[in-house]
Amino acid sequence: MSEEKNQAEKVISVLEELGIEYVLHEHPAVFTVEEAQEHAEGIQGLHCKNLFLRDQKGKKHFLVVAENVKPIQVKEVGRKLGVGNLSFGSPERLLKHLGLTPGAVSPFGLINDPEHKVVLVLDEELKKSDLLNFHPNDNTKTITLSYQDFEKYVKWTGNVVKTLML
Repeated sequence: MSEEKNQAEKVISVLEELGIEYVLHEHPAVFTVEEAQEHAEGIQGLHCKNLFLRDQKGKKHFLVVAENVKPIQVKEVGRKLGVGNLSFGSPERLLKHLGLTPGAVSPFGLINDPEHKVVLVLDEELKKSDLLNFHPNDNTKTITLSYQDFEKYVKWTGNVVKTLML
């Protein structure tokens, strides 16, 4: 079994343990928002993008979640968080902190952060959508769940959560 398949099974196991209803969609592997949009037709809800960022010293890590088509100004996110300039975390950092590879980044990666070192940063706009879509740490699948159930999952992770107007 590949690591990504194992990751998706971990996500599904946690969702079921929490009593969270979800719909699982399968599609070809996608690595960018543009590729994901090609397979989004017929999948209800808001499709999200996820940016793994770090501070200048590499001591603080952030997972920023917003609508997939919303432009995100990384410098502005750092300012709003009060942490100075942010930059994208390397694939090695991503693997170390969330157990993920590029293309499979999602809030479900927090399952792999038992020490709660990654801060989850949610765009305020996500609250306006009844349904959200994320990869289950596997870029050949998409999970649709309600915003309310997403909040339940986020609370379960124990990670610090910041909600900002991005």
